[in-house]
Amino acid sequence: MVNAAAVRRFALSLPETVEKEAWSMPTFRVAGKMFLTIPDDQSSIAVRCPRHERAELIAAEPEKFWVPPHEAGSNWVRVRLAALEDPAEMRDILRDSWRQAAPPRLLETSGE
Repeated sequence: MVNAAAVRRFALSLPETVEKEAWSMPTFRVAGKMFLTIPDDQSSIAVRCPRHERAELIAAEPEKFWVPPHEAGSNWVRVRLAALEDPAEMRDILRDSWRQAAPPRLLETSGE
């Protein structure tokens, strides 16, 4: 099972990632753009996700992915950490969200 500490460690290992508190929770940013939040209860994370992909994720795995009503118009999706049994899946999700926020210069130099 994946926990918030593992998420934090991996997020901070991504190039030029910084942690910054906002809305009383940890957020993670690259080049000033947020790509990850860990809400207060630490049972889930929020990551960037294009809306057209988000609907497919939720339909395929509703026990893992969802969107709170107040985030329906955003390009974010929530991921239940208890549903992530494989740390590699967590790393893939975080890398994908990081790529969506990272500037092209980082994508080229990081091999992402």
